[in-house]
Amino acid sequence: MTLEELVPCDSSKMQAVSEAVERVLVAAQRQDRLTVGVYESAKLMNVDPDSVVLCLLATDEEDEGDIALQIHFTLIQAFCCDNDIHILRVSGMQRLAAILGEPEPGAEPRDLHCLLVTNPHTDAWKSQGLAEVASYCAESRDKNQWVPYVCLQER
Repeated sequence: MTLEELVPCDSSKMQAVSEAVERVLVAAQRQDRLTVGVYESAKLMNVDPDSVVLCLLATDEEDEGDIALQIHFTLIQAFCCDNDIHILRVSGMQRLAAILGEPEPGAEPRDLHCLLVTNPHTDAWKSQGLAEVASYCAESRDKNQWVPYVCLQER
């Protein structure tokens, strides 16, 4: 039995965290604090891991068989754990694409499998949504669930 089967997407806690994740993503994108893509995320974490405050690993059922993606996720998760970066698995790639909007016309489609939210080295950017997500991640770690899961709901 998988975690997704144990924790229904419609639980009130899951829905509250899902909404907080959406607020964080919108705010981070607006303030240019969002890195999109596995490769781009790996580059940023290599250069400035201290600026990363949240890592989202996004998949849907059809991605579960992608071995290369799962290897990338394993390496990213290990790096995040070693650097005290909150990490969250999310499903709902269509909702994620809707939240982040379409890429520029003629641009390459974006790889939404890995998203990093960064924070400047000052305390200038604070987010209630980020605090909620961080709290959920900490609660999950206390329950030995090292990579918590959230389902983004279509609206």
